[in-house]
Amino acid sequence: MPKSSFAGALTTPRVDVGIDMGNDFLNHTVDGFLKIGAVAATRAVAEDTYNIVKGGNFSRHHLENALKKMCKEGAYWGTVAGVYVGMEYGVEKVRGTKDWKNAMIGGAFTGALVSAVGKNNRDKVVMDALTGGAIAAAAEFLSYRS
Repeated sequence: MPKSSFAGALTTPRVDVGIDMGNDFLNHTVDGFLKIGAVAATRAVAEDTYNIVKGGNFSRHHLENALKKMCKEGAYWGTVAGVYVGMEYGVEKVRGTKDWKNAMIGGAFTGALVSAVGKNNRDKVVMDALTGGAIAAAAEFLSYRS
């Protein structure tokens, strides 16, 4: 009886952007902004491409709207990521240790800030801070898994 097998490995792509702003805090913040902003812009393009192909109508108007959405989404999520990465790095430097608590504090601050900018009430800001901290801590715990 013939047998067949398949072996392979899947690795995550690593993107390193080398921008030196002259300050480690700024380097981390800009790096987070660029990486997550690029991911958000790519997601927006993929979503709009799908909708255009599904609808079957490609026009200059659709292309302009897709470009605007790509820029808006990239800038928004890049800014959120920059705030988070900058906060986590700042907390690490203040505390003098690198652990999950830095991610939790950075996530909580970012969640509260994004919510407050959205002119939400105090309870919503607190809930978003808790959610941001919980998601960031969970992501940090998952990154330690081997």
